[in-house]
Amino acid sequence: MTATAAVRGAAGSAAWADALLLSFAQGGYVQAHPGILQPAEPFLDLSGEDIRKSLYLTTDASGDELCLRPDLTIPVARDYLASASAGKPAGFSYLGPVFRYRGGQPSEFLQAGIESFGRQDRAAADAEMLALALEATTAFGLKDVEIRTGDVALFTALIDALNLYPVWRRRLIKDFNRKVSLTADIERLTLATAPGRNEYEGVLAALAGSDRKAALALVTDLMSIAGTTNVGGRTVAEIADRFLEQSTLKGGALPRDALAVIKRFLAIAGDPDESVAQLRALAADANLDLSAAIDQLESRVGFMAARGIDTKLVRFSTSFGRGLDYYTGFEFELHAKGNSMGNGVEPLVAGGRYDGLMTQLGSPMPIPAVGFSVWIEALTQLGRPASQGSAT
Repeated sequence: MTATAAVRGAAGSAAWADALLLSFAQGGYVQAHPGILQPAEPFLDLSGEDIRKSLYLTTDASGDELCLRPDLTIPVARDYLASASAGKPAGFSYLGPVFRYRGGQPSEFLQAGIESFGRQDRAAADAEMLALALEATTAFGLKDVEIRTGDVALFTALIDALNLYPVWRRRLIKDFNRKVSLTADIERLTLATAPGRNEYEGVLAALAGSDRKAALALVTDLMSIAGTTNVGGRTVAEIADRFLEQSTLKGGALPRDALAVIKRFLAIAGDPDESVAQLRALAADANLDLSAAIDQLESRVGFMAARGIDTKLVRFSTSFGRGLDYYTGFEFELHAKGNSMGNGVEPLVAGGRYDGLMTQLGSPMPIPAVGFSVWIEALTQLGRPASQGSAT
């Protein structure tokens, strides 16, 4: 049975599946059929070990760890990289089952979506993804959805422009998509700027900021002289690395004005055009060069409007993130009206730009990539095929 046939049987209706695939095909996206059994390593490496508890794992005869695919982005990307089209512009759509433990909900569920690879016109491609995502909800009879957007590239540009110590840069960028962790980091930064911290912490922070390798060697030597040996299975070097990082984080080494800029940045939200104006004002006030990232956002908003999207209905937030490390730019979610942010309700459609994924999957050169996934289960509960009438 094909993936489309399985979806039709599960839903009891072929109309919405036909409408969805037709909209993707009209956009020039060829349907992909990646294997259900996938190497587990890419998912663990790119999504973190936390995903392990959600995967259905097995091993092959050689001992390699395999899993039932938990989503389709990475499998479609892997197939693209293994094809003759690798590195060239190409677009794919998909519709099929994925497998993920979700605690009380079915572990096998259906996912559709689009992945676009190799396009250099990033702003236009981003806008196209949002337009097609909205078409997907329309195919289910849902025309009034909440559009939430963000751009992790803006946050990365801000942190780079602030010229923070490397350990803080790594920590903040890594935690951007994890709101609890990012909030904790900001609180820790606030405390770190207060007087009364140990003097040696500032010394370690300064040393790590200028030459982390030298700082690590110094701390490792000092611990060895003090007679430190393996503790809890960790080597002296591993303990020293952890100590150095924590000392640097605790020491802060972040001026109060930089912390104020970060907080002001994360508070920007609302209409995209108004947000662009606020971002330019922030950059000017703080004397930071964020022009490239802001220009990209402004260009994207222009392409959205050109595709008929009412940008006044789009909610933009500088603090918006989707919880996946491989996103590098534009991110978005579509929600049913009435679902408040942060209540744990899954989006109807979600996606964004992940330019770094291809090199992480083994590509010898960077390849631009953007896409989205459709939560079929949520859409079928809230709507019905456009060909059968209005949403219920």
